[in-house]
Amino acid sequence: MKPTLVIVGRPNVGKSTLFNRMTRSRDALVADQPGLTRDRHYGHGRLSTKPHLVVDTGGFEPQAKEGIVVEMARQAEAAIAEADVLLFVVDVRVGLTPQDKVIADLLRRSGRPVLLAANKGEGMNRDVVAAEFFELGCGEPYVISSSHGEGVRELVELALDRFPEKDDGVDDEQGPRVAIVGRPNVGKSTFINTLLGEERVIAFDMPGTTRDAIEVPFEKNGRHYTLIDTAGLRRRGKVFETIEKFSVIKTLQAVEESNVVVLMVDASQDISDQDAHIAGFCIDAGRALVVAVNKWDAIDDYRRERIKIEIARKLNFLGFAKVHHVSALKGQGISTILSSVNKAYAAAMAKMATPKLTRALISAVEKQAPPRHGLFRPKMRYAHQGGSNPPIIVIHGNALDNIPSSYTRYLEHHFMEVFKLTGTPLRIHYRSTVNPFAENA
Repeated sequence: MKPTLVIVGRPNVGKSTLFNRMTRSRDALVADQPGLTRDRHYGHGRLSTKPHLVVDTGGFEPQAKEGIVVEMARQAEAAIAEADVLLFVVDVRVGLTPQDKVIADLLRRSGRPVLLAANKGEGMNRDVVAAEFFELGCGEPYVISSSHGEGVRELVELALDRFPEKDDGVDDEQGPRVAIVGRPNVGKSTFINTLLGEERVIAFDMPGTTRDAIEVPFEKNGRHYTLIDTAGLRRRGKVFETIEKFSVIKTLQAVEESNVVVLMVDASQDISDQDAHIAGFCIDAGRALVVAVNKWDAIDDYRRERIKIEIARKLNFLGFAKVHHVSALKGQGISTILSSVNKAYAAAMAKMATPKLTRALISAVEKQAPPRHGLFRPKMRYAHQGGSNPPIIVIHGNALDNIPSSYTRYLEHHFMEVFKLTGTPLRIHYRSTVNPFAENA
């Protein structure tokens, strides 16, 4: 198993900046605002030859009594419990605070090895700024600068010093990456927690609780997945805060980097234009899709029929996607979603042999030939696969530049039916043969 380094500390001491530095990424949101990170955020460490995981946590306030801060503290405590080494981050520019002392006492009682990282020490006398932090009883403070990278590599090597050069040789299969998307407060985080059987991400009855795209490794029936909890997407005119604009960007990036998207809608509300916009973005990205209609247990039969009609009308372009009626809170219908995710992933990554594709193309043309354009009818000769996720079929022939979109949709449906591709969109590209004597004609 790879060792896990967990970054903890009070709000706004630079934990997410340190996480991004250690993972050589921009996966964690960073801004000069306390409380930005809320859930645990995992990443692969890149500053050492030893494989390891890095976990970013929200600002730790163990004495909090109510509100979202309590949930953030619970997430931090869960991360501490699974840590191999704790990186306790303090702010040398603010100095030692009473909250630092409370956190230090909790970390010492956890029994986990603790390294004290005195952050924001660029341009300062290291011995002077580190002196007051000896009082925390967490060993020697290591003065670093997360934003400038000073001392970070040395800190990581020190944390990993007790671990072997390589892990046990098992290559962790990531499996399909599954992004959970939808409007705010439709139950995305609750769905993930129910699937995992633990409070892995904060589920709070307040829109906008999730701000970052949180990746969660998950295994079910011997198969590996990476679940991605995303921020709820509002209409553009409703996005005011800079932080929320970052969250939208992270959500769109999560869709781009996923294999399958679970679009979650709220059965207790009407299907909105925003639901259709989110679905449209997933289609434009070419991602396999599963629709989960959540809170199905909270509505009556009349409402259920109305929602089915609305989905058929407003999301009619998702005809390839399986629709599930679920209750994330009660766990109803959750397992069937994973089955559809598996089928959609298999379809998105399907390999189609050129002879079979060409035979399917010939069969489609025999049933319905492409319409004429001018004096000539396009002639389709053969097809081959040009890519996966989504599947891309490249058709070669003559005079294919003016194939109407209606005929392309006919071919898409034909190929999906022949190869039994469910849950994924399909792309068709045309390649016309160039006539070398055209200029002499």
